[in-house]
Amino acid sequence: MRKFFQEIKADLKFKTAGPGQKLSEPSRAPKEKPKAEVAPKPRQAPTDEAQRAAAAALARLELKPKGKAASSSQEAIKNQVRKELMAEAAASEKELSVEEKEQQEEGAAAPSVSGVYFICPLTGDVVRKDQKEEHLREAIQAYFSVDPVAASIMEIHTFNKDREKVRVCVETMAKYLDNIYLHPEEEKYRKIKLQNKVFQERISCLEGTHKFFQAVGFETKTLPVPDQETTEEYYVLKEEMLSRLEELKDRKEQLLSSEPVRAQLHRQLAVFQPSPAAARFELPHDFFNLTAEELRREQRLRTEAVEKASMLRTRAMREKEEQREMRKYNYTLLRVRFPDGYILQGTFYARESVSMLYNFVREALRDDWLPFELLGPGGLKLTDENLAFNECGLVPSALLSLAWDAAVMADVEAAAAEEQRSPLRPELLARAQTLS
Repeated sequence: MRKFFQEIKADLKFKTAGPGQKLSEPSRAPKEKPKAEVAPKPRQAPTDEAQRAAAAALARLELKPKGKAASSSQEAIKNQVRKELMAEAAASEKELSVEEKEQQEEGAAAPSVSGVYFICPLTGDVVRKDQKEEHLREAIQAYFSVDPVAASIMEIHTFNKDREKVRVCVETMAKYLDNIYLHPEEEKYRKIKLQNKVFQERISCLEGTHKFFQAVGFETKTLPVPDQETTEEYYVLKEEMLSRLEELKDRKEQLLSSEPVRAQLHRQLAVFQPSPAAARFELPHDFFNLTAEELRREQRLRTEAVEKASMLRTRAMREKEEQREMRKYNYTLLRVRFPDGYILQGTFYARESVSMLYNFVREALRDDWLPFELLGPGGLKLTDENLAFNECGLVPSALLSLAWDAAVMADVEAAAAEEQRSPLRPELLARAQTLS
């Protein structure tokens, strides 16, 4: 049987000859030595996986019963061995394709920024967009040990997204506190029934409200219901708070005037040396208000742009389409190229005004008093600083140019020629990067 399997392997080697190798029929009579032997062309040795597969197949053959039944199934055995070796070869090809894909990905252009980042106003930490909400929640929870009243107010305004419900909630809570402040002698104002319909619908259902009442001096008590044999749960103001009514008034004003805690968008300011690649952008998915599948769909739709442009569309249709296009982007990556070729880069909200970009550039200048203009793609001047970036077509990325005001251009050029210095601040130039 072992001899038979060796003949099968020889037959397979013949049928899977490598590129450039001649196919020849395997010899069934090895006793006669050929008159002239032609040296075979070198080919790769079988892989370890192929050798293991062959050994496993051989072991299975040896375990099979010998005799007429085994002899009659020789072709089936041969086919099974061939199938296993071909499967091994296919697996090797798959591994190779995975390696090639990884190499292609390694050689792909790196993103212009690694993502969208925010600065936590409570901790000052810089966190990724997808970690922002969790970080804010942890920071507010930690703030309870510092100021539980302020922390509970942060929770109410920050984690309840329906702004109208929040407005009604805080106004109702403020009314409770105002009644106590104005009528401290009235015991009924110092008690709040938790099952009260107004309390349940306006206050109890929002996050942070119960923590606020506990922080300003209320405690939970079970009290009997007048003229009934049942009891109810109440918030009751502690007696010692009656001597601190001014403090209670201040807490009410704080509750009414507070705003949601919002992480600040990190500009990720960067300066690049002069580069012809300034207009090439590679943006991560964070910049898009779309899922990966939606992005792929948008890409397919863009291929139909030529056909779509040929259609007759009304002005209203075009404006509606432009508005829909604007909503696709939450952020935009903007670069400003200076006359000396240096590039200033920053991340902005797509709906921020152009004035924010002017301020961003001005803060990066060595002399922030120098008047300048910003030119969009095509040389269009950005004169209306109240327009949003998405209204100017500067999303999700754009390369702009800076031009000095004509009235001071001569003085600027003369100063630059004399001192040979860039208008950017020295500390920014010191960390200038090479744009890949």
